[in-house]
Amino acid sequence: MSKTYNLTTPITEEQTRQLKAGDVVYLSGTIFSARDAAHKRLVDLIEAGEELPFDLEGSVIYFVGPTPPKPGDPIGSAGPTTSYRMDSYSPTMLKHGSKGMIGKGKRNQDVKDACKEYGGIYFGATGGAGALLGKQIKAAEVIAYPELGPEAVRKLEVENFPVTVINDTYGADLYQMGREQYEVKA
Repeated sequence: MSKTYNLTTPITEEQTRQLKAGDVVYLSGTIFSARDAAHKRLVDLIEAGEELPFDLEGSVIYFVGPTPPKPGDPIGSAGPTTSYRMDSYSPTMLKHGSKGMIGKGKRNQDVKDACKEYGGIYFGATGGAGALLGKQIKAAEVIAYPELGPEAVRKLEVENFPVTVINDTYGADLYQMGREQYEVKA
């Protein structure tokens, strides 16, 4: 039976260890946007022992490249991007303190193993609902790599941002669980 949680970032390992695949979470507080080009730069900084543009500890990173905002809005449509492009970077981010990732689609085994080892969560956001998700973002500020345009790292202030736990800290995978419910057993 799935549960519903309201969490404020930064999130702790104690909080992530409570979550199970299928749980619904409403996030509030600060999250950061980063896609593959930004992830490569962030991991390069980690490997070089240099300072990051934001504190990874307890952070949640949203895989999004938002559209430009309409006048008076902090951000445009902000739907999740396909997460597998971050698979080679996510274990390093989790190892260095990040506790959550938001995207869409399946993750590889290395990411699932890193979630278990470092207490991280992979959250799914509803693809195709970018305009609605953008309304839960109350402020947006580019904090790194402005030359990447929509893929720049942004500090996002969110309120009741709806996500679902896809991969939890125990190795469960909501996508696999869903398939198993409907597979014909021979």
